[in-house]
Amino acid sequence: RTWITILSRQPIQDNADLFANAADVPHHCITMGIGTIMDARRCLLLAFGPKKARAVAAMIEGPVTAMCPASALQYHPRTTAVVDEPAAAAL
Repeated sequence: RTWITILSRQPIQDNADLFANAADVPHHCITMGIGTIMDARRCLLLAFGPKKARAVAAMIEGPVTAMCPASALQYHPRTTAVVDEPAAAAL
């Protein structure tokens, strides 16, 4: 229920400015299935910046849907969302 996956071009490009050397940008990530996340004792969601505003609003106030997997956290009994003001702008 947790595995390593290859990142597509977009997240690699999105993360490139976080690294001094473009060759250091990771091309793989660890991903977890929703079942594993929902089985956790606690969940912590971090979101920062205006590019996350729509996703935060969908996760917190939108319907629970496969189009927004994080929306399943609405049913987790111990989820904490930590967002900055720009990420919370669409709430």
